Amino acid sequence: MCIGFPGKIVSIDQDNYAIIDISGTRREVCLDLIDEPVTIGDYVISHAGYAIHRIDEELAKDKLDLLKELLENEIH
Repeated sequence: MCIGFPGKIVSIDQDNYAIIDISGTRREVCLDLIDEPVTIGDYVISHAGYAIHRIDEELAKDKLDLLKELLENEIH
C-alpha cells in the first residue's frame, strides 16, 4: 500500500521543484504532475517525490493530525 502525505509548500524553484514541510520534516517534490497552479503556502499531497494533488488547508491539517495520532499510538 502506498501513502501520500500532505505538505505545505515553503519554496518553489525555477525548475518546477518545491520544498514542502510535512510536520517539521522538509522534502523536495517535483510539481510536474500537479494539474492546477500552486503557490507558496498551498498544501499538496506528495508521493514518491512528486506532488500529485493540491488540497485545502483544513483537510491537510486534519490528515496531519491523524498521522500524528497514529504515530503516537503505534503498537510495538
